[in-house]
Order: sequence, then structure tokens, then C-alpha cells
Amino acid sequence: MLMVGLTGGIGAGKSAVAQRLVARGAMLIDADRLAREVVAAGTDGLAEVVEAFGPAVVGADGELDRPALGARVFGDEAARRRLESIIHPRVRARTAELAARAPSDAIVVNDVPLLVETGLAPSFHLVVVVEADPQTRISRLVEHRGMTPEDAAARIAAQADDDRRRAAADIVVANDAGLAELEARVDALWRDRLRPYEENLRAGSAAPADREWHVVAPDPTWSAQAERSIARLRFALRSRLGREADVTHVGSTAVPGMPARDVIELMLAVRTLAEADSLADDLAATGLPRRPGEWADDARDCAGQTWPKRMHGSADPGRPMRLHVRVSGSPGWRFALLMRDHLRAVPEARDGYAAAEQHWAGQHPDVGCHAEAKEPWLVAEARAAYAWAEQAGWQPT
Repeated sequence: MLMVGLTGGIGAGKSAVAQRLVARGAMLIDADRLAREVVAAGTDGLAEVVEAFGPAVVGADGELDRPALGARVFGDEAARRRLESIIHPRVRARTAELAARAPSDAIVVNDVPLLVETGLAPSFHLVVVVEADPQTRISRLVEHRGMTPEDAAARIAAQADDDRRRAAADIVVANDAGLAELEARVDALWRDRLRPYEENLRAGSAAPADREWHVVAPDPTWSAQAERSIARLRFALRSRLGREADVTHVGSTAVPGMPARDVIELMLAVRTLAEADSLADDLAATGLPRRPGEWADDARDCAGQTWPKRMHGSADPGRPMRLHVRVSGSPGWRFALLMRDHLRAVPEARDGYAAAEQHWAGQHPDVGCHAEAKEPWLVAEARAAYAWAEQAGWQPT
């Protein structure tokens, strides 16, 4: 089952995207509808709202008087938080109940207007944000909801801004060009990413990897992409490890300003390889299934010796990723951090590696041949990195 979080500012067109995904076969869970259900007449949710805010928030029909409640909490941060503490846990529980009933091959779309504001992004495999120009949104709110331009602008300003939503987004769907264009974009998203992702997830398989080594210009969003995946891993492993998962961004995409292969590399530190194996199913459920075969690190300062690790790949065809699961303190774990930090700290080393990568990509585009060709450089880089570490007093963090 693939869990997708869908959000967007008021007037952006999130509902239109949700409707199109449902038409393609998605199961929709509407957080707004659930928020109304959990405080409907006769529920314990409504009883708690009345206890907190008084009987004046209930209408003559016994239902919640939303305008009265809105007036009670508007501009009162403490009151708003009290209301959220009543509604949000009930919505989350009901969401989990509905998702548990979904078939194993479902793509479950959770329509959550305040997904970013409530910090729910790490609980989804993917977060889709629908975006439109603010003036377009104001015009829609005036035309379709009868708001004044001033009220519409105020509602937009009260929500998270676009930058904050983009930081949480794996996918941004632009909705400025009309319904036909929007639906075409949603159809492509379903066909090219959501459906294949779900199929890979269900099969426990990584998306097919590109067998050619392509080096691309530095992407300033690599770090944010890695952080989103790290947050998902920590969320997924929070109950299994009894501690916050030690996950970090390593590899070339972790070095700012460096051209690299567009593959995010992460490292999970574990106490033992037995612990790594015990986490395999949990990692697969997050979208990072274990890759078959035996994997090991050559730490390069101990000739002829290797240290076993586990490797996981991304089931998401839209975001190539590798997760190295290494024993904390092992030479392979230490060298991954050292090389990253050395390249970050020494521009000459970074630029030399970038130039070499470009050369190898042209001469040895096959992934296997590329790895073999770069081995002599890695040996030299290891010597330089260890010398730098000793001089700088570097310690792994």
C-alpha cells in the first residue's frame, strides 16, 4: 500500500487533484470530512469541545456551531491549540482505521489541508503539494466561495507559505493553466510515479537502476530531499530502535556545489548486522527494500580487508536512492563520513573529484566499469582524507 499525503493552500486546487486521483483508482481519505465526523452530534469529540469551550458552540440541532466556535478560537493561540488537541488525535486514529481496511495494492491519498502545519509529512511515502499563484487563488475564492478579496487574502496569509510547503513536497503540481492541463499532469504522475511506486513497494523491489553513470550539475535541493527521507526513516523506526535512528546524508550529493550522479545516498548506523537484518522489513515498508547480494566496504586504510554491510534501494522510480546500513564505528562507516567531510572542507579535493567523475563518466559510462575505474583515485583520496583528519582533529559526527 502506498500512502500519499496531498496538501496545498486554500484555492490552489487540491480538491481537483484529489478527484482526478480518485478517478484514476486512488482511495481518498479526506481529513476535513473526518474532522467534521469526529465532532458530530453525539460523539465524545463534541462532548470534549463543549467541555472546553462551553455550550454556546452547539447549535439548536445539536451539531457543532462552527461559526460560533471559529469566533471563540480566532486570534486565540491557546484556544486554537486546545481545539487541535481534541480534533487531530481523533482524525489520525480514524485515518489509520480507514487505511487499515484498504487492499494491499491500494494507493491511499490523504487529503490534509494542514499537513505541513501539523508535521505529518514524514508519515507518508510521498507528499504532493498543489500550488497556484496567490492572485489566481484569490480569484478562485472570490468566484467559487463568495469571499471578498480581503478575506481570501487573509485566509491565504493564515496558512503555511509556499516556501514551507515546497520544503515538505516530493512533488509539486502546478495548477495555473486550467483543468485540462491539471488533469494531464495528475495522469502523468499516476502513470509514471505513483502506480510503479506502489507495485515496487508491494513486490519488495527497488525501482530499476540506470546502468549508465550520468553526472549532473549540483542540485541545491539534494540536501532537502535527503532530509525528507531521513525524517521518514526516523518516523518509521522510532518504535523499533528505542532511540532516534542515526541516519545521515553521505556520498557526492551531500557535498554542496559538487556535480554528481543524481542518486541520494543515506547511511543508517546500527549496533550490529543482526539489528540491520531485523529492520529490513521496516525499511522496505518505508520504500527502501533490501537489495539482494552480499555487500561490503573496503575502508582502504586496511589493505585486503572488507567490512560487511546491508544495502537498500528506492522503490520510488522518481527518486533514485541508496541506503547503506553499516555498523556504527566500523571502518566503512567512518570512511563514508570522513570522505564526505573532507570534500566539504577542502575545495581542491572536491573539484578534483568532480573533474575525475566527469572524465570517468565519459570514458566508462557503465556503472560497474565506472566503479572499477575510480578505484585508484579513491585510494589516493583516502590517503589525503586521513592526513587531513589527523591535521584537523576530525571526528565522525
